Parts: sequence; structure tokens; C-alpha cells
Amino acid sequence: MAAPVTLTFLGGLGEIGRNCAALECEGRIVLLDCGQLFPDDLPGVDAVLPDFNWLLERADRLEACLVTHAHEDHIGGLPYLLRHVEVPIYGSPFTLGMVSGKLKSAGIRLPEMVALGDHDRRRVGPFDCEFLPVTHSTPSGLMTLFGTPQGLILHSSDFKLDPTPVDGRVTDLPRLRELSADPGIRLLLADSTNADSAGSSTSESSIGPVLRGVFDDNEGRRLIIGAFSSHVHRIQQIADAALATHRTLVVLGPSMVRNVTLARELGLLRVSDKMIATADGIDDLDPARTCVVCTGSQGEPRAALAQMAQGRHRNLTVGEGDTIVFSSHPIPGNEAAISRLHNALARRGARLVHSGQLGVHTTGHGKREELRELHDAADPELFIPVHGEYAHLVAHHELALERGMRPERVVRCTDGDQIRLTDHGLEPVGRVSDEYVMVDERGQALGEDLVDERRALSGEGFVLVRVVVDGKRGRLAESPFIESRGWVDADERGKWHAEVAAAVRDAVEAALGDGERDPAELARRARRATGKLVSSRTGRRPSLVPVVEVR
Repeated sequence: MAAPVTLTFLGGLGEIGRNCAALECEGRIVLLDCGQLFPDDLPGVDAVLPDFNWLLERADRLEACLVTHAHEDHIGGLPYLLRHVEVPIYGSPFTLGMVSGKLKSAGIRLPEMVALGDHDRRRVGPFDCEFLPVTHSTPSGLMTLFGTPQGLILHSSDFKLDPTPVDGRVTDLPRLRELSADPGIRLLLADSTNADSAGSSTSESSIGPVLRGVFDDNEGRRLIIGAFSSHVHRIQQIADAALATHRTLVVLGPSMVRNVTLARELGLLRVSDKMIATADGIDDLDPARTCVVCTGSQGEPRAALAQMAQGRHRNLTVGEGDTIVFSSHPIPGNEAAISRLHNALARRGARLVHSGQLGVHTTGHGKREELRELHDAADPELFIPVHGEYAHLVAHHELALERGMRPERVVRCTDGDQIRLTDHGLEPVGRVSDEYVMVDERGQALGEDLVDERRALSGEGFVLVRVVVDGKRGRLAESPFIESRGWVDADERGKWHAEVAAAVRDAVEAALGDGERDPAELARRARRATGKLVSSRTGRRPSLVPVVEVR
């Protein structure tokens, strides 16, 4: 019997984010991507990571990390993992450049970086790997074929089937058909993000003419275009439209500046020095001949567009002469933040253009017909849908069955699942932790209780109760002190504080009368009295902070 291959899914199955999987054979492990999840309604949380404990316990067996492309949900976890273990990173030059920038910013020593080109073949740990080009919304994405004792395992990466990409680099389905015929593809792991969307995605190159139309329609106005800083092909089309309409291009936002610089150095972005101006020189430019490309199209609070909306951007003040283009679709969960951003910019007089009005954006993920074409090319014996929310995984599972795969040959996994590929097929092994690991901007882990407290404070406020007890005499040394925020209006606070103080005094005095002197028990009584009054009178549930001092 051939040696089995075990797949451990640490993240990315059932959510959009923290993509991370481990392939293990003969005691050696290769990590496939290491991403983060952007926090939603998690106060003070900068990133949500996979639980790396299982991996760190096997650090001596970790051979390499393959990064498929340069999006945060695939590389954002690396600075946190590499604080604990050093491992070679494999990826395309653009992806490695993005990773290097992240690691340097985090003060992490760079590990060995192994640059991969299209169609390269490398021995990575226990696997003979081949890397094929895929089209996506960031340059130089790679599809990976793992040669294993159990046959070829194909990981699609995030992909779409764009017949006319901006850089001419198409997804290599012919090579997949060739490998499918001989020796055959044993297992397919494929992107599921748009598995529930009918039809096929629009080509990225179709966005250029739409953008050019926006430029023509806004002659005499300054254009500010929000886009993903990693979407080099979109930035190229913005730059082309700016050049054709004789506008100077200004790049705003640290990540946008960093990525544009990297892409130009690698020859992935063709923009003349003559048409680029720095942010510091924007006041010297004719607004009617200026195009600003910047970060913040997803409503990120610290990005350039948010600063403009608040009137706090140090280089640019938005007004009635500006047209702001949102060249992206809202990521699920960001809709409310983007809506607030739209309104704030509109209040400043800006004219808005977004994908709900014009086709100024297209997805980087293949829709249902593209997924079907990938399956037809690979014709895998076995299939596991990956990368997507749970509904996306279900839709992709159903697509495989519709195509004729037998139910026992399709396995739907979620975060934490371990699956073993053997001579007999796919077998469940068990589970590892699927817990969210929340970290702040310093990289420090945050406990769930702390985040829950922050949520409660932000939603309902707090009530602080301070009680001082004369332990010898068994009575209160002074009246209970009450302070609160975010619970009731400031002009009503005095009345409510008096009622809370009376309720706490009665409860604590009753306990003291019964001979109770334990501070913890007295604090519990104070909390109970406060909570009962607060809930019955106002229907609110603020955080309660009782402090009891026995002298």
C-alpha cells in the first residue's frame, strides 16, 4: 500500500478568510497558505487567525509554506506564525514581495524565500510540485499540483477563467487536461466562493472601457478611485484611463504606495514616472487634471477614503468638485461600513460612482460555469470543496454531484477537519482546533471574555459600584459610590445613581447583618442588587463592576 496523505484544514472552510491547510506525508508537513480573517464586530481585534497550536506542536516536521497569491486571507497570518517558527516561503515574486513587506513591517526576520515561476517544478518537502498560472484579482496567482504517493492532488487557488486578462496570463486548463489524461488527478481542492452564482464572471479587461467612460463623464472634476491595493490589473486600467485623458496619477495610502512600487519594479504595472505625483504635491496639481487612486473602498476606518470622509486626510480635502469611484464590491460584512462611508462623502459634496450603478468592478472568483469547466478539465477521482462560506461549499458539492461524481467521492469539510487520502479513498481522521485566535495590532492574543466585555461596554455601557465596609463594626463605612457611562442620559444619571446606591446599601447591610464579611460574597450581593434594579427599571444590561473594600 502507498503511504497515505493527511490533510488538516486549519481555516477557510465555512468562512471567507484565514485560509490555511496542512498536507502531511511520511511525517513531513507542507503548509498551504496562512491567512487571516478580518474582524467583524470585534472591538480592538486587528486580525482573526487560525489556531496554530496543532502546527507548532509539529514545528520540527514543517518543511515549507506555499502561498498561492497575495491576498490577506491567504498571507495575513504569516507574521504571527513566523514569530514562533521559521520556515521557507514559496510563492511568485509578487506574492513574496508582499509577504516580505508585511514581515518587515512586523519586525519579523525574513525566512528563506523561494521564488516560483509559471510551470516551475520543485520538490517541496515530501511532494513533487508543479505550479500553473491562474487568473485572479491580484497578479501571479499559482495553482499547485502536489505529486504524492496517492497520486496528484490539485489545489486551484482562488481563480477565475478570464479569456482576456489584462496581462494576458490565463488559467492553464490545457495542462490540467493533459495531466487528467495521464496520470490522472486523484483529488481536487477548489475555490468555492462563487459556487452559488450562475453563469460566468466578466473579464477584468471589460472594466477598462467602463472606467474610461467615467473619466470622460467627469471632465473638469477631480477623480478619486478607491480600489484594492493588491489589484494591480485594476490599477493598470485606472492608470491607462488617466494617461488617455491627460491626468496626473496620485497614489494614496501606505499599502497602495507599497504595492504599486513593487508591481512597477517587477514589470507588472506599466506607469511612466512622468505621470505620477506624490501625495505631498497634490495641492500643486490642477484638480481637473488629477486622478487619485487610494485605499479604503471597503470602509476600513484607517484607510485614505475614511480619512477624507472625516475631513482628516493630511493631503486631500474632498468637496463638490470631486467624483469618488468605488471600484470594488462590498465584502460580506462590510456593507454597513461602506454605506456610512458613502453618506459621509456625499455630505461633503462629492459625487459617488459605485458598482451598483456601473460595471466598475468584476469578481476575481469563477462562477458556476467556470467551476464546471475546471472540473471537466481536471476530471478528478475525488473532490473536497474549499475556500468559501458554508453555503458556498454546499453549492460546490452539489455541482460536483450534478456533474456525475458519486456521492462517496465528494467530501465536505469544515475548519478543524482532518482527512486522510489512502488507497481506498478519503477517510475522516478526526478534528483539531477550529477556534478563532483574535489578536490586536501588536500581535497580542485577546481572550474571548475580553472581547465579549468590550462588546457589552460598547453596546450597553457600564455601572461601577464601590462599597467600603467597616469590618470590625459590621457596617458600611460610607455610602456606596456609583458611576456609569453609556447606560442612561447624563442629565438622568444623578437620579439613577441614587436609586442604585440605595438598592446596594440595602443588600450589603442585610448581608452584614447576617455576619457576612467576605468581600467576594459582598460584591456578588452588590452586583445582584444593581443588576435587578437596572434591568427592571430600564431594560438595559450594562456591564456591572462591583468593587468591595473591607477595612
